Amino acid sequence: MKLNTTIEFLRKKDFKFIKELGSGAFGRTILLKDEYIHHEFVCKKYMPQTGIKKEDYYQNFVDEIKLLHLVYHPNIVRVFNYYLYPERQTGYLLMEYIDGLDILSYLKKYPENINSVFEQTINGFSYLEEENILHRDIRPLNILVNNDHVVKIIDFGFGKQIHFNDDNNKSISIRWFGGEVPNEFKDKIYSHKTEIYFIGKLFQYILEKVNTSFKYINILKQMINPSLHNRIDSFSEIYKNIKNDVTIFELFTDEEKNIYQGFSYQFFDSLVSVKPLTKLEMDINKIIIELDILCKRTMLEDYVGPQHVLKIFLTNNFTYKQNNTFRVDHLLTFTKLFKRFSFEQQNVVLYNLETKLDDVLSISSDEIPF
Repeated sequence: MKLNTTIEFLRKKDFKFIKELGSGAFGRTILLKDEYIHHEFVCKKYMPQTGIKKEDYYQNFVDEIKLLHLVYHPNIVRVFNYYLYPERQTGYLLMEYIDGLDILSYLKKYPENINSVFEQTINGFSYLEEENILHRDIRPLNILVNNDHVVKIIDFGFGKQIHFNDDNNKSISIRWFGGEVPNEFKDKIYSHKTEIYFIGKLFQYILEKVNTSFKYINILKQMINPSLHNRIDSFSEIYKNIKNDVTIFELFTDEEKNIYQGFSYQFFDSLVSVKPLTKLEMDINKIIIELDILCKRTMLEDYVGPQHVLKIFLTNNFTYKQNNTFRVDHLLTFTKLFKRFSFEQQNVVLYNLETKLDDVLSISSDEIPF
């Protein structure tokens, strides 16, 4: 085969139609099933409504695919594939199917989880900010929470352009959620700080509808400041404030903090170094299953090697002290506690471990080769 030879996969891929999911100004969305792998996907077709020229926004649709095809984050809908038909100025996008509720409906059902939902939402938008991607269509229906209580940001407003009231072009006007707009709209500015404002307004609205305790009210006030210059600067700053918020310790008793700190000390005392791609596992259900298995396999022992515990929480390469051990009774106590915690408490435990892992990663990154 010669270099740069075009390779064509001519085999047809079939999906089974399950149901309609909805339609908007720029397309129709349906649920499909790949019966070969028994997996469901959302398929969105770029199909503008009558009165909107396909060619005017087709390139925007393609540009969004180029961006989102590379996005990979637990709080953002995943794009698996795309099919483009440039000769017809249309295309299809194959995405993750999220079985759950929109953020408002979810929090009406599970108001006790509002702090965790806020944290996850900020985490997702912090990632988008880092990748320089603007969502442009923030509203309750575009932030879902699945049946595992995981936030998923969806619908990035394919083909939509920012349209201000005095703009005479024919771009589609986005109906901003809540009606109120920030001061920078007067200067035709739309940035990540604008999205901070709209996320803040969204949660302000939710708090008016849901009777629950929200511990980030001071952060929220900084987010919804109408003045661009007086508003908090970035989603990453908000996320750091969340992780460093001392009020989280009100969630735990002194005994619970001592159990966590004992486990955390053994955990990080066993680590020698981690690689740049090393990540903390954030799938709570998976962690609990693995901890249960390890507890059953070691409950008749006094000690267990650190690698068995570390591999439950860490992905990719890491090195550990082979002469270190975990006390099995401490592991059992931590596992029982972690399983008993609320979803919010479990997330705080993982956020704290993630922060300490960042410290280990920064030290490891200072090492030089050879």
